[in-house]
Amino acid sequence: MSADPNRIVRLLPLGAGIVGGLLLLINRLSTPMLTPSQARSDVVGVILAGMLVCVWLIWQRIQPKSPEAVVLEGKEGFDLLDSLPQDLKTELAWASHLLLTNTVTQTMVVYYNRQVLLRRGILSGQPEVKLGPIVERVMKTQKPVYLVNLPLYPGRVEFDYLPANTQGLICQPLGDRGVMILGANIPRSYTKQDENWVTGIADKIAHSLTTVRVL
Repeated sequence: MSADPNRIVRLLPLGAGIVGGLLLLINRLSTPMLTPSQARSDVVGVILAGMLVCVWLIWQRIQPKSPEAVVLEGKEGFDLLDSLPQDLKTELAWASHLLLTNTVTQTMVVYYNRQVLLRRGILSGQPEVKLGPIVERVMKTQKPVYLVNLPLYPGRVEFDYLPANTQGLICQPLGDRGVMILGANIPRSYTKQDENWVTGIADKIAHSLTTVRVL
């Protein structure tokens, strides 16, 4: 797990609170006669020092902890269906490159009209895609599914064509005839911006698939 880059900043309230409290104590002990104005200042100082320490405690509780990445089981590869038109091959290669280099995606599969059009990234030893209930529901409803922590889902068994230790997964519809399946090596890793990227690219691929003769 990577170290928190803001660790020093998070410690500043604690340090300031402790130093401020010690200075107030030293000032009180070194003053032979306490005046009303100094007493009021001491009260304010104690409150401020206490608030700084409380801020540190709150930051400790809400400090985000990045999930731990794993090395996906499989070999890196890039497979394209030979019978695809060259323009579509180029588009799928471009789209997969964007997703693999600009999001946490480590492996992806494009399935359309009962055929695997593309496999790229870290690939498992299972090239065949058998549709399960999750993928079928995505195609039927044409609404994406994001499984944020795949190992916790019983339905993960239907994705045996992905690396066995895939941590997160997006199943994005390509109309009602196909899906684009993206796998990550970190759970809870896709941001809302990533999901928007995936949706936009999938819409473009789906449009291309409807305008060219795939089979």
